[in-house]
Amino acid sequence: MVKRKRTETQVVESNTAENEEKRGKWINKQRVLIFASRGISFRDRHLMTNLRTLMPHSKPDSKMDKKCSLLMINEICEMKNCNQCIYFENKKHKDLYMWISKVPNGPSAKFLIENVHTMEELKLTGNCLKASRPILSFDDTFESEPHLMLLKEVLIQVFGTPNHHPKSQPFFDHVFSFKFLDNRIWFRNYQIEDDGVSLVEIGPRFTMNLIKIFDGSFCGSVLYTNTNYVTPSMHRRNLKVEAVNRYKNKFDAKKSLAMRRPEKSYPSDPANEVFQTEVDDKDD
Repeated sequence: MVKRKRTETQVVESNTAENEEKRGKWINKQRVLIFASRGISFRDRHLMTNLRTLMPHSKPDSKMDKKCSLLMINEICEMKNCNQCIYFENKKHKDLYMWISKVPNGPSAKFLIENVHTMEELKLTGNCLKASRPILSFDDTFESEPHLMLLKEVLIQVFGTPNHHPKSQPFFDHVFSFKFLDNRIWFRNYQIEDDGVSLVEIGPRFTMNLIKIFDGSFCGSVLYTNTNYVTPSMHRRNLKVEAVNRYKNKFDAKKSLAMRRPEKSYPSDPANEVFQTEVDDKDD
């Protein structure tokens, strides 16, 4: 009995030593809280689930009521021991907004999410091992302006899986691509093939339209405002106005054509009717 107790204690001590060694290697302790507000659609919920799957250093939480202040998210992150946050907010059951924030001091950015396609919806051929670390790819446009340089640093800290994370695998087999085009950030996820050169898309894919950047976490002064941003309500209104204008122009064109058209297209001679005769088939 004494020898058995000694072996058990030795095993426990060895396990604790291994855990302490792993904790010592895990220096960049970044944790991301990913959750959403109530009332999000099924596609938005699937997108949130896909991001949790791709980011092993993320933590989930229950949905937050829309009536609550956004400043409560800082307290939730503190209770969850998270220093990053991705919060999905849905409005009018059709518009999806995403907050990316550094808790608790900021900065934070608000995006409008467009062109959402989830993994289940795309059915792409690419595949990667769960909990593997991604390679972050940015184009040269992120080095051209100050607000893009700030966004690049925030995206690196949020989407980059820390080295030696307990839930991650110690290798790279997929790429997170961030491209800035048409005043939007295009997100793509690719698998690295065995040859190490070719890429195959996995999903999900979506577009982030920047609205504002704040110096604090969900609050503070505005550091940057996108002047090219158009609200979804205004965009839908513009589409309706264009449709009304097309119908109005078409109606006015028909009306003007009817006014310009004469009652008789050519002069008629009444004597022409005298020589009209009917031919019977029986005479033939």
